[in-house]
Amino acid sequence: QVPLVESGGGSVQTGGSLRLSCAASRDIASYVFMGWFRHAPGKEREGVASIYLSSGTTYYADSVKGRFTISQDNAKNTIYLQMDSLKPEDTAWYYCAASFSYGARLRTASYDSWGQGTQVTVSS
Repeated sequence: QVPLVESGGGSVQTGGSLRLSCAASRDIASYVFMGWFRHAPGKEREGVASIYLSSGTTYYADSVKGRFTISQDNAKNTIYLQMDSLKPEDTAWYYCAASFSYGARLRTASYDSWGQGTQVTVSS
């Protein structure tokens, strides 16, 4: 797999913001989708946001719509997740992933490469 490296995690209070970054070691244009996933204690893994890289079309989990924004920077081979209005429920280990599948969207099984993850903690 091509390495993906996340950064930007940390600890914030409710209502705060964080921006996660995911740097790829290859041209991200070679992927079809890239996305962010999270796994919170006591909850199943969830697709948070993804972006269809050729068009910029974005997909979001209902739980983060209106609060999170995924974006891409092809020149930097990086995608971002801007997280605003954070809630304790957002506390999780966040993973970046990339897919060659045209229908990947937020389907975990469709993603081929994964980063190591970064911790996001939101305190009430």
